[in-house]
Amino acid sequence: MRSGFASAASSSTSSDPDRGRATRTVRKLIPSGSAFEPKIGFSRAVRIGRMVAVSGTAPIAPDGGVAAPGDLYGQTRRCLEIIGQAIGKAGLGLDSVIRTRVMLTDISRWEEAARAHGEVFGEIRPASTFVEVKGLIDKAWLVEIEADCVADADPR
Repeated sequence: MRSGFASAASSSTSSDPDRGRATRTVRKLIPSGSAFEPKIGFSRAVRIGRMVAVSGTAPIAPDGGVAAPGDLYGQTRRCLEIIGQAIGKAGLGLDSVIRTRVMLTDISRWEEAARAHGEVFGEIRPASTFVEVKGLIDKAWLVEIEADCVADADPR
């Protein structure tokens, strides 16, 4: 391929020292159905082995509009709901989340987002970062969240 980039959809091979043969790393793409995924070249989530990475998740309503306009708590809840669905499609639950990154357009309102985050992750308690960003793709989005997960066992 041009630019020296490997195909994102391909599987990689590596040598397995215990068996002396090549093994394939299975890459499972979890789409959201967004029209932006093929245009931008991303997936809602990607699972490789025990690891799942969930892309930055915005407060998109089921009809495609913005969920809970002006309501940071409601938008945070919606982001976490979408993340939970993606993690479920990857075969995991919210208890597999080890890190979240919460991006806010107004850090002075962090406690509203933190309340929603705490309701979902209060017992799980992943590593988490809250940061302020200059802006998000849609000016009506007040928050965007990423998550990383690790499964207890390899699904192979």
